[in-house]
Amino acid sequence: MEVALALAAALLFSLGTVLQEQVASQASEEDARGAGFLLALARKPRWLAGIVADGLGFVAQAGALAIGRLVVVQPLLATSVVFALPIGAKLGGRPVSRPDVLAACAVTAGLGVFLVAADPSGGVDNPSATAWIVSFGACFAAAAALMLSARGRSPATRAALLGIAAGVLFALSAALTKATVDVLDEGVLEVFVDWHLYGLLVVGYASMSLSQASLQTGALAPAVATQMSLDPITSVLLGTLAFDETIHETAGGLALALAAFAVMIAGLVYLALHRQAPEPAMR
Repeated sequence: MEVALALAAALLFSLGTVLQEQVASQASEEDARGAGFLLALARKPRWLAGIVADGLGFVAQAGALAIGRLVVVQPLLATSVVFALPIGAKLGGRPVSRPDVLAACAVTAGLGVFLVAADPSGGVDNPSATAWIVSFGACFAAAAALMLSARGRSPATRAALLGIAAGVLFALSAALTKATVDVLDEGVLEVFVDWHLYGLLVVGYASMSLSQASLQTGALAPAVATQMSLDPITSVLLGTLAFDETIHETAGGLALALAAFAVMIAGLVYLALHRQAPEPAMR
């Protein structure tokens, strides 16, 4: 069930990304740096449709995280870049080449082998306070450094740096989502007195702002590639280091799992880098 929910989330997220990037790429860099950037985007029907798709994807992701592990669910979400191929071809007129298909196969095969070879097990629903503090500190320090480094850079470099920051915070958002959903077992009202929900709102807004800022640069390939690759990479780190989830304990199994994970990342980076920028949407 967790696999089905995660794949449904990936499909919805890919639809949301295609719709959002068609709008965000038309804004200026000055607009993207403004505190009201998301509010300005919210006036665009196409962007709002993308947000609705993302919202439904989040519900499916939360369901998957409620019953599954972070090291399983988040890598599965990387298939959104595979789903984006037919969606982009339909909505944006982007051609799908044979290398694109081969890369999509690499993502799918690498992910499948990773999940089988890694054989994830164990884990906790809510890490210790120390683990949360370290996770927040590391993720936000990395995001802040990347944001500062992005200033004054070329569009492609700025897109990559902001995309990395967004991917890191997307993973932290997933970790907070898993902990928040776990609180639901104690009652709906308990969620509103638990800090995880408010942490999720803050991190979610920050990650969304960074994602839109990276898409705004117009260098959509590096923006999407870095977001898509850093999310599962950071999620695997958070899953194993903070949530105590384990992957295959034998040296051979671990090596195979890591090799398959590398193939998956390479495939999705290729797909993201070779996505063509969408045509300006008619309003």
